[in-house]
Amino acid sequence: MKFLPWVSLFFSILWASTVAAIPSRTTDKRASSPFVSTSGPGFVVNGSSLKYIGTNAYWLPTLNTNEDIWNTLGNISALGIKVIRLWAFNDVDTIPVNGTWFQLIKDGTVSVNDGPNGLQKLDTVIQMAEQRGLYVILSLTNNWYPFVNSTNSTTSGTNNSSIRNYLSNNYGGMDLYVRQFGLQNHDQFYTNSSILTSFMNYTTQVVSRYVNSPSVFSYELANDPRCNSTLPASPTCTTETITTWHATVAAHIRSIDPNHLISSGVGGYLCTDCPKLYPLTPAPAPPATSPAPGKKKRSQAKPVTREQILREQSERRRRNREAAKRAGTLVEDGVRIRGRWVSTATKRQQTSTTGTLYDGSYGVDSQDISNIPDIGFSSFQLFPDQQSYGPDDPNVAPWQSVEQNGAQWITTQAQSASAVGKPSVLTGFGLVTQTNAPSFVPFNSTVAPFADADPNPTSYGVTSQEQADTYTSWLDTGIAAGLNGIVQYQWGQSDLTAEPGTTVTPSTTTSESPTPSSPGEAPTPQETTGESPNDGYSITGSTTVQQILGSASQSIAAD
Repeated sequence: MKFLPWVSLFFSILWASTVAAIPSRTTDKRASSPFVSTSGPGFVVNGSSLKYIGTNAYWLPTLNTNEDIWNTLGNISALGIKVIRLWAFNDVDTIPVNGTWFQLIKDGTVSVNDGPNGLQKLDTVIQMAEQRGLYVILSLTNNWYPFVNSTNSTTSGTNNSSIRNYLSNNYGGMDLYVRQFGLQNHDQFYTNSSILTSFMNYTTQVVSRYVNSPSVFSYELANDPRCNSTLPASPTCTTETITTWHATVAAHIRSIDPNHLISSGVGGYLCTDCPKLYPLTPAPAPPATSPAPGKKKRSQAKPVTREQILREQSERRRRNREAAKRAGTLVEDGVRIRGRWVSTATKRQQTSTTGTLYDGSYGVDSQDISNIPDIGFSSFQLFPDQQSYGPDDPNVAPWQSVEQNGAQWITTQAQSASAVGKPSVLTGFGLVTQTNAPSFVPFNSTVAPFADADPNPTSYGVTSQEQADTYTSWLDTGIAAGLNGIVQYQWGQSDLTAEPGTTVTPSTTTSESPTPSSPGEAPTPQETTGESPNDGYSITGSTTVQQILGSASQSIAAD
């Protein structure tokens, strides 16, 4: 009966949220409201529909000057980007000497920093975003948190010496709670009543600050929540564990803030055969009407099935094979089975299963989470360097397999959201290039996967042109599939004010060495600048990607 208080708390909150929230599953029809709301499968604000291209800049509240924040927001807005996703958490177990922090979590006690290097920095970002005409998605915690020491600079036990807040996974998060509350399994973050109380207290303090701020797009409950992280999962963690947590915290936020949307932040993993806490209710069949001349009959949205995924993968391989035959590039060096060539027996075996994306092994059923009444829209992510989204196809180049698997993932997610009847947003997508490879660190680690063999790789990742082609394909696919928002990961900004011991540390000298302007006069201080954090996805200096995002911003707005 260890979790009896937690079970009781959940059902009391869940009952209240169900009674209060079910009517609002359709739309808040405040046509003239400055707050973003939903109307069926779309977003509405100020009486108009909203579709957008966004970017991730999790580090914005850690910049050293307000001028840097203002200029960064201006550069983002200039491309037509409408929404920025950032971390609304910054947890530490020891107060740092320099830099920003929001919450101290130490030995089972929690205190919030409301000072100028605390939540006031987040206030500044949100106020300036409103002035720039931008919206922000506020993520409230992170699934990923590395094993770090208590200093302000170095990640222990690795070859990474980045300053705290440089890596996206080094802002605190779930595992910091678990460790500081003396627990051992990652999923105890979702089930332990003391942690839940502390997290909801922090959530209260953040959400209550912005109840009346129209620049907040949504409160995202967590970045990529799942059963495991750097700490392992317990045997009892299932999709129902994480769905229950989402329902509980979403109901808590709704009790504080009736104005803003609430979203999940999951990676989009589905479980086609898992039991559902929020099963889909079949929509009534529309009246049978003939489509207009030249128009196709619109089919009803259906849940994603395992059979569908396998069929689509097989059909794509068939098309690629036929194209390779026509181009004369097919090399039939595999195994001949029943009169047909396959690449290898292993490849054949891979096609018989949908894998971890669809079997619930991460403890995530994003469709069930999206169907929670207080969750406003469906969300998912796309990071092929950290997650396989389908089997490789030997008939195309490796990067083309990545591009095609990603495109299928996008259309599958759009279908899943459509079955729920809510908008769908790709909250983060990225592909590591060879240029960015030396900076690449997976979200669940503090070192690159090739660090031991080659700390300065030259062959890992795609070329810049392959990245550009893939981004263009994914954006076009998302717009055509009806996604309501597509958020690139991550924005990059140069010429930022650098200060030792902060996220932006001195890296580039922008003036000559200091020399006295006249005898006896003190030398002029040396001015330094730095760049925004880069964990392998930054687009600092990439005008090509910026142009692609700008073009997509125009396309999705016209869709």
